[in-house]
Amino acid sequence: MQLTNIGVIKDLFERHGFSFTKSLGQNFLINPSVCPKIAEMGGCKSGVCALEIGTGVGVLTQELAKRCDKVVAVEIDTGLKPILEETLAEYDNVEVVFADVMETDLKALITEKFGDSEVVVCANLPYYITSPVIMRVLEERLPVKALTVMVQKEAADRICAKPGTRDCGALSCGVSYYSEPKLLFKVNRGSFMPSPNVDSAVIRLDITDDNGLDVKDEKLFFRIVKAAFTQRRKQMINPISAELGIPKAELAELFGGAGIKQTARAEELTLKNFAALCEAIGGSR
Repeated sequence: MQLTNIGVIKDLFERHGFSFTKSLGQNFLINPSVCPKIAEMGGCKSGVCALEIGTGVGVLTQELAKRCDKVVAVEIDTGLKPILEETLAEYDNVEVVFADVMETDLKALITEKFGDSEVVVCANLPYYITSPVIMRVLEERLPVKALTVMVQKEAADRICAKPGTRDCGALSCGVSYYSEPKLLFKVNRGSFMPSPNVDSAVIRLDITDDNGLDVKDEKLFFRIVKAAFTQRRKQMINPISAELGIPKAELAELFGGAGIKQTARAEELTLKNFAALCEAIGGSR
């Protein structure tokens, strides 16, 4: 079943009485070259299991199933159940779990379904939930090797931006803290039905166990990072002072102790700079 064929998709929808759920931001891939590339470049192969987040009609799920030992997909829209039963019928190594991924214990799910197998995560997500899902996978330190996901092109650029560069933001710092991000390839808006108003891109985040940083208080570290970027084009000493309740004069001394000028903007700092600032602030308490 060619799930990138518009006629096939429309027939599926008509036979199963399915309609798009606008609130879920559903756009279905109709470019046949995209999903095979996601699966291949996402590390799907024999000996590897895949956790898919969001199935759509199963077009990416099929490609994962062709390459991986086992695929478990988490899908929120129960209306897709009869469609997926048909489109995935020939794949006995696929299991679909109908649940909200943001309310699912992913670590327990991975342990239960995959045991000690090597696991990769692949996803073609609605834009509105991209960042929360990415950061949840990273922050919970799930036992996975990589996360490969399609996102809005502008979001891809921000996510993959290196800390210390103009395009960097709090999300970029968070991603770089836990992984090594890489932009794999672009996907134009005409690759979807219905066509979105923006182009997309596929990125891969290779999970790292050692980011080279010595951060004793991760909660404080990320409070500092998030506060710093609330006024990204301005001096970050003001929002950090407000967030942590530290007088500016005292904070300026801590900046100096960390080797950071008090007029610095968040986009000028590397992760090592933020780590040094976190150490200085944490040590003063």
